[in-house]
Amino acid sequence: MGIEVRNINKRFGNFVALDNVSLSFPQGELTALLGPSGCGKTTLLRIIAGLEQPDAGQVFLDGQDASAHHVRERQVGFVFQHYALFKHMTVFENIAFGLRVKPRNVRPSEADIRQKVMQLLELVQLDWLADRYPPQLSGGQRQRIALARALAVEPRVLLLDEPFGALDAKVRKELRRWLRRLHDELHVTSIFVTHDQEEALEVADQIVLMNKGKVEQIGAPDEVYNHPSSPFVYGFLGNVNLFHGRVHEGVLDAGGVTLDAPDHVQAQDAKGVGFVRPHELEVDRYTADAEGIVARLRRAHAIGPLAQLELERADNQELIEAVISTERYTQLGFSEGETLVVRPKRLRVFVDQGI
Repeated sequence: MGIEVRNINKRFGNFVALDNVSLSFPQGELTALLGPSGCGKTTLLRIIAGLEQPDAGQVFLDGQDASAHHVRERQVGFVFQHYALFKHMTVFENIAFGLRVKPRNVRPSEADIRQKVMQLLELVQLDWLADRYPPQLSGGQRQRIALARALAVEPRVLLLDEPFGALDAKVRKELRRWLRRLHDELHVTSIFVTHDQEEALEVADQIVLMNKGKVEQIGAPDEVYNHPSSPFVYGFLGNVNLFHGRVHEGVLDAGGVTLDAPDHVQAQDAKGVGFVRPHELEVDRYTADAEGIVARLRRAHAIGPLAQLELERADNQELIEAVISTERYTQLGFSEGETLVVRPKRLRVFVDQGI
């Protein structure tokens, strides 16, 4: 089932949570709502679910206006960050709950409920925990049970609000992979809220990047990462080095260092910033005829396949982060305190956008 929101506005007092947001969520896909705290992503999710009413705008489920429908009528499965399982009920009873409270005319028989619950427990790979109680489970197990409970009522859409936010890093990574595999099996139209860019890039089919109640960019993970449409998107999706300066006829002058900015050949002495990710920098030993940005190696962290280098520019003491392979770092034999030269392999310049 496809989901669409049109011209959604929502305020809490003087705070604008959502500012005329219109979005389409493709049927059968997993979409991540990504952004910093307070950007409006959870408010939008709650409005789609029917848990919150917009000040203006409409929610369409399967092409039908569901704005006036109660949360029960929307057939939405909702998974919260903090599990929200019934502690006094067994795992089996928790999953069965949504089926048992259905109106009598559509309620499955007890035999059908048992079969359905056991199928779901097998799906989330926890059928051996049916008789346990939530306090006896780990955080990761509880979250999988919460997901099974949401799926029991066969929702038309699955909404997940920071589903792994309360878990430690290792469990989060395991559950991310598991959620992706589960989604590939079920193909339920799903939307999940996260402020973790790695989570969104790894799991989602589509990413909606939000900031201050507005949509900054929509696209596939590789598209938003490799082709950010704004300085905010560039800065939010991973580490980035900023080179401030003036742009004139396709060239950025960043404190005496000139960098090509071919997208801005029309620019006439405009304020601009060059964005370069750490892995997009070449690093070499300094020589008198070397071209690039001269910097001193302050610190190197070379554990695992990648060496992270922290450099300080010679001209203005600004820090530069570079990432090269540990193998290359070892070959070059850099030492801390040494003068090096860095050159952007790829540079994206934004001109005069209030940055």
